[in-house]
Amino acid sequence: MLAAYPRAILHVDGDAFFTSVEQALDPALRGKPLVTGKERGIIACASYEAKALGVKRGRPLHEARKLCPGLIVLPSDYETYGLYSRRMFDIMRKYTPIVEEYSVDEGFADITGLRRVHRASYEDIGRRLQEEIQRELGITVSAGLSLSKTLAKLCSKFRKPRGFTAVQGKHIHILLQLTPLEKVWGFGPNTVNMLRKFGMRTAYDFALLPEDRAARMLNKPGRDLWNELRGNAAWEVSAGGKASYATILKSKTFTPASADKDFVYAKLVRNAESAFAKARRHGLKAAALGVVLRRRNFDHDGLEARLNRATSASAEALPLIRALFEKVFREGAEYRATLIVLGGLRSDNNDQFDLFENRLKIEDVRRVTCAVDDVNRRYGKHTVRSGSSLFLAEKRRNARDDAPGRRRLVMQGETERRRLAIPRMGIKV
Repeated sequence: MLAAYPRAILHVDGDAFFTSVEQALDPALRGKPLVTGKERGIIACASYEAKALGVKRGRPLHEARKLCPGLIVLPSDYETYGLYSRRMFDIMRKYTPIVEEYSVDEGFADITGLRRVHRASYEDIGRRLQEEIQRELGITVSAGLSLSKTLAKLCSKFRKPRGFTAVQGKHIHILLQLTPLEKVWGFGPNTVNMLRKFGMRTAYDFALLPEDRAARMLNKPGRDLWNELRGNAAWEVSAGGKASYATILKSKTFTPASADKDFVYAKLVRNAESAFAKARRHGLKAAALGVVLRRRNFDHDGLEARLNRATSASAEALPLIRALFEKVFREGAEYRATLIVLGGLRSDNNDQFDLFENRLKIEDVRRVTCAVDDVNRRYGKHTVRSGSSLFLAEKRRNARDDAPGRRRLVMQGETERRRLAIPRMGIKV
């Protein structure tokens, strides 16, 4: 038995976030089966009206249209979704400064000790926050309140959409008894199968284990999760954002699938430029990289290798990327996605010189890269880019290339790459 709220952790989760944003911007779409993901041919998000008809995320569009002939399909407008995400987290920070942005549509808020500040109970604070998001943004969120991040996340998933579930210390066992193992945040399929072999079926069964046995079975993550489920917070709500990276990954799906070697390589180089740009923003350099090509049937081939020296410049890595690409690419195969992974990340400040390296050339590459970053910051991402990707804008267009509404509406002073942080609203007058 625990005190009601030794810690009060709130988890906020957007309800069908992408489609909810589209419906908020265009009231004519409300109440209709709607999905996003037209540009990929695969559903990225489905509204609850579409889910009620059996349409689910990850399903190919041609299958979804068979289930729902009247399905509305839109291209994903990630620019606008990001704007709504930023506003949602800004509202959360009005209630507490300790907010962790877990993903574009969900986050944690530590409201411990703030009852006196807001002159309300923890449950009322959570409901106020939830209602303000709906009132200000026109979208709905589900919220969960409990003693730890894991329990709060279970609570927010318990009633969707527009649900609010609060579980204080003395009621934790009820929630855990109603939660199957596969619904626990942190348990993957392999872990669930292993625990089932020991007779466990629910989160409550796992929480009843002695702590040392949970640690022996699943090591430190198992011990932390055991404590989280029992209401002893093991994971802090991190307000500082992600501080470190083990890897940086950039992937791009394109349609239609292509067997054009130059085109596929250009897509790979574009991913590499984005990955290294992210590494530079975080003051990192990569000592290893991986190349993956995904075929039309979703099979993939890949290779990884170490660089001669750690670098944050894509120009230095391109010869190795080309060599790996030549080994992975199969003539005649049609590819639908490329992926770059940067590994062996370390601080860019710890630069150890090699006796035989060409420091003049390295310094020239560094200065050129800094100049490219300056131009791209001023005029938009990929304004200056590798020559191999220059012809990507001339690729054959099809129905999946339809731009989101906000992209088609260019306001005064905007360019294709430089945009004002203003969403587009579709209102008939």
